Amino acid sequence: MSIDEYEDLLEHLKKTSWKYYVILAFFLIGTIWALFNYYIQLTSGLVVTGLRDTIFWGLYITNFVFFIGISHAGTLISAILRVTRAEWRRPITRMAEYITVMAISIGGLYPLIDVGRLDRAIIFLPLYGRLQSPILWDFVRIGTYLVGSITYLYLPLIPDLALARQKLKNVSKIKKFIYEKLSVNWAGNEHQKKLLEKAIGIMAILIIPIAVSVHTVVSWIFAMTFREGWRSTIFGPYFVVGAILSGIATIILIMAIFRKAYHLEKYITEKHFIYLAYMMV
Repeated sequence: MSIDEYEDLLEHLKKTSWKYYVILAFFLIGTIWALFNYYIQLTSGLVVTGLRDTIFWGLYITNFVFFIGISHAGTLISAILRVTRAEWRRPITRMAEYITVMAISIGGLYPLIDVGRLDRAIIFLPLYGRLQSPILWDFVRIGTYLVGSITYLYLPLIPDLALARQKLKNVSKIKKFIYEKLSVNWAGNEHQKKLLEKAIGIMAILIIPIAVSVHTVVSWIFAMTFREGWRSTIFGPYFVVGAILSGIATIILIMAIFRKAYHLEKYITEKHFIYLAYMMV
């Protein structure tokens, strides 16, 4: 495709509709409400969330497992498809990688909220955390996975940011600044392309074991508790397989929404849904 054939995709970056501000206001109100409830939790304790001595995996950890699970959607699946050179992946990989970054950014907050006294956790966990504890490695792995996922998302974005810098002239100064800085003087010559492909290839290989390690560490938090029904060696592979299954399902749902909302029928075709359904099976 030539650059001019992408004009329909760039149109969405030129203007902001009233619907955006309605959605933004909705989430802003939700954020304020969440902060108010977090203040109540800080002053009253985790008992307000329904946790007891017999109920120790509450809403936070449930949501944590869910979001970390669907974070498998993008980076891992995208990396596997890239490593195997599946060309049909191209229209969906960016969307999948965004799902990963957003899901792990949200999911990673839940353990921090669940510890109760976050100020103490930040100080005591690095100083006194036990190397045998999966909780310590949970924080390490999630942090590593988030950094790796953002890097893996950003690298293929460089040519797109350069395209936006080149084609979008009548945009705000903030957008121009972002396009200019994040495109890192991309000119699209052969040397730059080779370096970028090499970097993306390295990240694709590295991110697969990192993603698998995140989900196995998450499962060990459950499996290493002294409760009947939880202590099982199957939790590691079970969490990884479950994450891939729910991750692909999430991609299919997001694809359908974006395809309809932004009229991407030319780029996201029926073939992509069929191939992802095969992967899911």
